[in-house]
Amino acid sequence: MSSVTVTKHGRIGPSGLTRELTAAYGFMERQFILMKRYWLWELVWIIYSLTSSIAIGYGAKYMATAMGGGNSGGVMTHAAGQLIIFMLIGSLLWGYLSGLFFDISNVVGWERWEGTIEYTFMAPISRVTQILGMCGFSVVYGVGRTLAMLTAVAVVFHLDLSHANIAGAMLVLAVGSFSFMGLGTLVAIFPLMSAERGTQITGIVEGAMLLFSGIYYKIEILPVWMQHASKLSPATYVLHGMRSALVDGAPTSALWSDLWPLIVSGIILIPLGLKVFSLGEHYCKRTGRLKRSG
Repeated sequence: MSSVTVTKHGRIGPSGLTRELTAAYGFMERQFILMKRYWLWELVWIIYSLTSSIAIGYGAKYMATAMGGGNSGGVMTHAAGQLIIFMLIGSLLWGYLSGLFFDISNVVGWERWEGTIEYTFMAPISRVTQILGMCGFSVVYGVGRTLAMLTAVAVVFHLDLSHANIAGAMLVLAVGSFSFMGLGTLVAIFPLMSAERGTQITGIVEGAMLLFSGIYYKIEILPVWMQHASKLSPATYVLHGMRSALVDGAPTSALWSDLWPLIVSGIILIPLGLKVFSLGEHYCKRTGRLKRSG
């Protein structure tokens, strides 16, 4: 009996599933190859993100000192340490989220620049495979980079993470990554439709999340209407969950109030992002917008 890729009911059979998974891995591998090709730019991005986080950490340390709680006998107080961790989590997550959006939208921009995007769209694979492969690379690489930077800033500031629930924080980040993948797919439609203005619109979306999600402050200080709007951002729950785990040492069972909104948003945003991207792709093909740019 020969293997069948698609069943009579339209479902992907075992051989088709294997091919799609292989293709998804191929897109992830392609992104790693591109990263190696432009490794100097990647090094610039890492250094920029790390120095920005360290600068924010020193800013938090200065604020704690100015308020009289910075150092006691040359030793950083617990309050100062908590403030620094609070600010650093916001900085690291912002770097992760910005990197995720940049990676996903930049892939589309690269392909338009090189004139290969039409050939990619003609490949005999589903669009879900392509998008999830691109997002998979961004998530795997972004989580690894964030962990490395968290370790680096912990060494620089001699942070006491002995009571932190690091596993719980990483669980929140992993679950939240599915929502970020959906958002990344949604914003990828902009550079697909316009190579010049698309990246700018992506920056606007990032800026809105920076404002509403409480990257560098608690949501409670925002106006009431902004507090309600912040509940629509997955970054709000990722930040709160990671801060609860790392700053307060909350057990994983206590993080459910942040995990379930992330699960729901992931279930909604990933299919929505794929649907919107598909509609945008068909529109661009029909109107001839996939021509080489540059």
